Formats: sequence, structure tokens, C-alpha cells
Amino acid sequence: MLTIAALTVAACGPKSDIEGFTKTKSGLHYKFEKENKDAQQIQVGDAIVGEVTMWFENDTLFSNSGEPQRVIRVGQSMFNGDINEGLLLMHNGDEAIFAVDCDSMATMFTQMEMPPNFKPGTKQKLYYRVKVVDIVSAAEVAQEDANYQAEMDERRNQEPQLIAEYVAKNNIKVQPTDEGLYVIVTKKGNGKKVETGKKVTMNYVGRLLDGSLFDTSVKSVAEEANKVQMGRPYEPMTYIVGQQPLIKGWEQAVMGQPAGTKLTVIIPSSLGYGSHAMGNEIPAFSTLVFDIDILSVE
Repeated sequence: MLTIAALTVAACGPKSDIEGFTKTKSGLHYKFEKENKDAQQIQVGDAIVGEVTMWFENDTLFSNSGEPQRVIRVGQSMFNGDINEGLLLMHNGDEAIFAVDCDSMATMFTQMEMPPNFKPGTKQKLYYRVKVVDIVSAAEVAQEDANYQAEMDERRNQEPQLIAEYVAKNNIKVQPTDEGLYVIVTKKGNGKKVETGKKVTMNYVGRLLDGSLFDTSVKSVAEEANKVQMGRPYEPMTYIVGQQPLIKGWEQAVMGQPAGTKLTVIIPSSLGYGSHAMGNEIPAFSTLVFDIDILSVE
């Protein structure tokens, strides 16, 4: 969900220099294209379901036009005249355009975070077109957050037992490291060892504890699981050890292993993606099981 800061609604101030717009005292320019004052009004903490198009100069920076979704959660003010001052004026079913002063934005964001081609002191505006399709109240959002946290707590608490069951079911005898990493060598190679700075090439197959495939470099494995990604080149992964942002469990498992080695690695979420879900394939607090074939070390 895109979180944008909110500001207490200000009364109309100086005349807007944008034709057809009204300006608040804090500097927000706005224009309603459709207004339904009798409908539910947006409050701080609400989540807005709707369509948003954001543009700067002649470039569209974001748009979900025609595809309503939960796009904005109203928070607290970050700077004068921010977008949510306008959002707090809106009701369910409203459509409006807002122009936010970029110099005001720049007081809270770095140059890299500002829109492309932003030039300080030139009175540039960042525009938002907002169409409100539905409003999820702050109370409902809070309940959703509580439900989600309870689900995450349950997944985190269940993980050790799920790992233990997997280890027992697959008759795994090796002992885990102090951090819970299992490294099962199925074939020991005799080539150069994986070390920091070395160029390594590996094939891999990644599954969850239930056996579902989430990634692989081997096309035949993807085909068997009916998970071939169109346009993706299926080939061994090559990287420089220490220069590739890989999960901690992977790096620990392959370090020191010689070329020609094949291993199965059970990586607890604490050494994987932790509380972060990775798309639809890897839920939060997921244990990862990799079959890794170290093809070469240079």
C-alpha cells in the first residue's frame, strides 16, 4: 500500500495560479471533477480504494487508471500542502486533481527521491488525479493489521516444528549449525573451493518444505512443475562470491565447498527472507530447501 502523509484540512488561502484550481492556505492546489458531499468523508487512518494517476511535467510516474485497488492509506502530515490535505477533503465517489508544490516536498525528500528533472525554486508541481471508489475505515484497517500480525506470529512459531517434521520425514542425520542451517552434501567435489572473490557457476532448484517449486535454473525442472517463466533464460547462475546480494543461508552453505559438489540445503527463514514474503511464491517465515550443484569455481 502506498502511504502518503496527511494534513489537517486548511481553509482556502491565496488564489491559485493554476487555471480552474483552488488553493489552500498551506499551498495545496486542488480541483474537484466530481464531488459527493453527502457520502462518507475520508479520515486520517482510512485506506482509499480507487484510481490514482501521478504525473510530473509531461511524464506519468504512476497510474492504475481503470484498475481500482487499495492505493493510499492516509497518515500524518510530512510537509505543508501535501497530497493528503486534499484527500481529507474527499468523499466516497469523488474525483479530484491535486497539485503539490515540489519545493515543499523537497524539504522532506532527497534529490534522488524527487521526481526526475526537478529543479529547486522553479515552482514545479507534482500532480495527482484521484478517484475514490471505496473507503476502508481506520478501524477496519487496524483490525486487518492485527489479523495479519497474528497470522505472522503463528507462522513464525510453527516454523521450528515444521522443520523438525521435514527432517524426520526425510531421515536427515546431519546436525544443523547454531543458526539452524542444514547442509547435506550428496556428492563431494574435488575442484577449487568457493571463496570470497571467486567466480562461481551453479545450478539450483528451490522448493518450500511442502515440495512446491519457487525457483530453478534448470528448465526441465520448471517444465515438470509447470512453472516455466516465458522469456526467462534457463541457465546456470554465475556470480562473484561476496559481490552478489544473496540470502545469508545460501552464502553460508556454499562457502568452502569445492567445485563438483552437490548439496541440499535447508535454510530457516531467519537466514532467508524472514518476515518478508517474496511475491506469491514464498510466504513470510518460509523455510527454503535448495538443491545446489556447484559446476565451477574460478
